[in-house]
This record gives sequence, structure tokens and C-alpha cells, in this order.
Amino acid sequence: MRRILTVLAAGVPLAAALYLPTASAEPQTTSTPFTCAAPSVKAPTGTKVESVTAVSQAGGTVNGTGVLQGTVTDVPAYCEVTVTLTHPGADDHARVRTWLPVSGWNGRFQGLGGAAYLAGDNNPGLATSVKNGYAAVTTDAGVGDALDTSWALNSQGQVNTALLKNFASRSQHEASVVGKEVVDAVYGKRPAYSYFIGCSTGGRQGYMEAQRYPDDYDGILANAPAVNWDEFEVATLWPQVVMNIEKTHPSSCEFNAFTAAAIKACDKLDGVKDGLVNDPSRCTFDPRRLIGTKVVCEGKELTITAADAAVVRKIWDGPRTSSGKKLWYGVPVGADISALAGADAFPVPAAWVKLWVAKDPSLDLSTITYSRFTELFKQSQAEYDKVIGTDDPDLSAFRESGGKLLTWQGDADQYIPAQGTVQYRERVERELGSAKKVDDFYRLFLAPGTVHCGLNKGDGTTDDLGALTAWVEHGKAPKTLPATLINADGQSVARDLCSYPRVSQYRGYGDTADASSFKCVLPSRH
Repeated sequence: MRRILTVLAAGVPLAAALYLPTASAEPQTTSTPFTCAAPSVKAPTGTKVESVTAVSQAGGTVNGTGVLQGTVTDVPAYCEVTVTLTHPGADDHARVRTWLPVSGWNGRFQGLGGAAYLAGDNNPGLATSVKNGYAAVTTDAGVGDALDTSWALNSQGQVNTALLKNFASRSQHEASVVGKEVVDAVYGKRPAYSYFIGCSTGGRQGYMEAQRYPDDYDGILANAPAVNWDEFEVATLWPQVVMNIEKTHPSSCEFNAFTAAAIKACDKLDGVKDGLVNDPSRCTFDPRRLIGTKVVCEGKELTITAADAAVVRKIWDGPRTSSGKKLWYGVPVGADISALAGADAFPVPAAWVKLWVAKDPSLDLSTITYSRFTELFKQSQAEYDKVIGTDDPDLSAFRESGGKLLTWQGDADQYIPAQGTVQYRERVERELGSAKKVDDFYRLFLAPGTVHCGLNKGDGTTDDLGALTAWVEHGKAPKTLPATLINADGQSVARDLCSYPRVSQYRGYGDTADASSFKCVLPSRH
């Protein structure tokens, strides 16, 4: 459970808010004396305001709630305004919380996304935003904590469509509307710029904002986005299905041996051995090469078998139908296989398949056959693509609004394959005409060797929000995203993440820990 919570915490946008451009700390002069009082709030379309409260908070140390926890210190005094909304007839109660620094507001506004089934921030993100001079908003969408799915089905065992719609799309939009209204009421002026920040579920929410509510934010930082939700959530059960059907459950040590061997074999594809696989899609390492290899696990010597290699090959390859048709992408080569292939199914996709797809809380996932898996996958697509798929490639309205969308994702993302995000980006290019037209407002950066939501979480760093702010406010589109990455040996190396579709290539000279020793090239030249 500790591993699960650590990963889920990576989806909280706390760290993204820590890396800000210097200009973001400039205080703004407001036309209204600061008063922390409940403002009059106009209900967003389709909602009713149930209550509005305002509480003066002294700041100091702010602790996170729920399973994610987290702590932020030295938070300045702020006003917390809470607006509770309901959609008449839905019997829902969505809390929208806006935190406003008492002094030093930088004139900017942030919307904060959630993680797993948590729709919004659990306090650390809000606290960090306030600490950096932002007014910030988040919403709980009327649902629960990160692993709380008690709201999925109603008393009749049917999907609670109102709460799913809240979680999928409308509550983030309503939070943006309410939050800006609160900012205007308290400070006497609207924010000069508005940004949305999120990773994983929060990343998906950012894409949904761009797709359906293109005027909500000037800039959207949506990392490791859980787009293609209806597909990848089912697909991430594939490792469990494979192991159960093949009756072979390799240990984490054995999985690690396969991963290490693949990284070693494919490390030099970018021209140098540096502990990073810069383009996993080109790695064709055959797991059968490890058959007969001895692995020591917890003091016991194990021998990797042909059955182990077959399981790994299927997990890397990804889900297919019984006839061999590919359904989705597998765990990327270089990613932690055991994250989805542990003793128990990862709880996020397990809940999705049991509750929303099968609508059967008692479903025994271990009994799912290959044919049944295909049925569940296609059922999820049919029922939920338009609800929570978040894969509409038509971003023309967001482009016309002047918005900018910036995304990075780890190539070693163990939960959401980066190839799904790449596929979405390519669909946007086809929809809007060319890569150049898309680059004008939407850029994707892939981070070698980086896990799910890993950057700024101890698995490397990058000033992603600084890059987005410079793009939005000064027109400086990021050609690269300077970052510190952690290679397979645990060493920190500097890299300039390349704007997709370019990948990093060694120049043939220079320190491999130095970004200047690499250049970004198109894969055809790589």
C-alpha cells in the first residue's frame, strides 16, 4: 500500500508549482482593500450555490488530507473561500475551494487537478500556490479521496452518472468559473493570467479543459495525462490477466532482471551508454535471451524460465484480442513491470473494471479470460469514450483562444504508457493539418528513464511551469525543456528534453552527464 500511495501522490500538482519563473513573485496592486469575507457568487450554468463561506487562515504549516498526505511549511496568511455547488436533481455537493494570499498576490490564478479518483488537490498544492503568490482553486467534484470509489454505483447498482460527469469534466470547469469570480470579489480585479496544473488524473483534466472549455485557462500544464481513460484503465489490468491465464507469476526480482537487461541492450541506441533509453519504441530486446539466467531474490536463487519470458513479452507487447489484434500499448520497456504485475491488481484500474464497466463489485478479476478481457475493453470504450475518454483531437477552439498546452511524460511511465499520449498528439496533428500548426500552441516532451509523474518528485526536475509561463506571457515557445534526469545507475544527468517528435542523440563527444553533449534530432536521422 505504501508503494501505491507514493505513486498516487505523484499525481498531486504540488511540485509543479515549486518551479516558478522569478517574475511570478511580483506582487500586484489591487483596487479593493483585502477583506476575507464570503462574497456573493453567481452560480455557474446548470448549478445552484448551496453555501459560501470564508475563513481567514494564519498559514504556517499546511498538512495534506486523505491517503496522499504531504506537508508544506512557511505558508503565508491566506483567505479560504469555499463554495458548495449542486446540480439540481443530481443530489450532489461539490466543494470549490479558493485560497487567496492576504498579501503579495502576483496577479495570477491556478486551477489544480487531482490524482487517481481524487478530483482535486488535498491542500499541499493550494498551499504551495499561495506560497508562490498565486490565488488557487480546486474542487472535490462531490466525490471522495484518491482510492475512494464508494460513489461509483447508486443504491440500485447503477453507475452514478451525475458524479461521474462531475469527475470527468464539468466540475473542473465550474471551479475555474467560481474561482475567478471569488478572486475578482476579494481583490477587486480579475487575474491577469490563468493556469491549470495537473499530472495523471490532473493531466487528463487539463486536456479536458482544453477540449471542452477552451477559454478557462491561458496555459495548461498537463503531465503524464490520463487521456484515453476508457482504454488504458482496462489495459493496465493486462499484466494480471496474462499472469493468471499463463499461471506464471514472476517475482519483482525477476521482472527487474528483464528491465535491467533491456535497458542495457538498448542504452546505446542514442549513440552512447548513459543509463537512459531515449526512445523505448525502438528497443527490440527479446526477453527470451534471459532464459536460464540465475537471479537472487531475498536470498533465494531463481532461474528465469521460458514461461517467465513469455509473460514479460506479452506484458511489454500490450493487450491483444484472442485473434491477435492489438488493443492498446503495453508496459514500456524500461518501466517497472511489477507496478502492475504485483501480487494484487493496481486498485485504480481494478475499481474501474469492477464498478464502472462490469458494474459488479464482487467480480473476481483473476477469472478474466483473454476473450472476456476484450469484451470488457470494448465495453469500456463504447460506454465511456465520450464521457471520460478525453481524447477529442479537435483543439481548434483552444488554439483560437490563444491558449498554450505543455505536457511532459516519462518514457518509463509504469502506469500510463507514453505511447497513448503520443498517439493523441499525432491525432491532433492530423485533425489540425500539420505538426507545425500544432507546435504553435501544444508541445509534448518525453523524459527518458522517468517514471509516472516523476519529474519534480525525486526522479528528476524541470521548470515546466516556468517554461509555460514564458510561452503564455512572453511568446517564448519552448524548443526544449531543460531537465535533470536519473539514469539506471541512480546518477543525476542534465538533459534537454526534446519537443516531440525529436529525440536526444549524443554528439559524439563531451560529458554524458552534460546536456550540451546531446542534440535533438528527428527519429528518421537517429
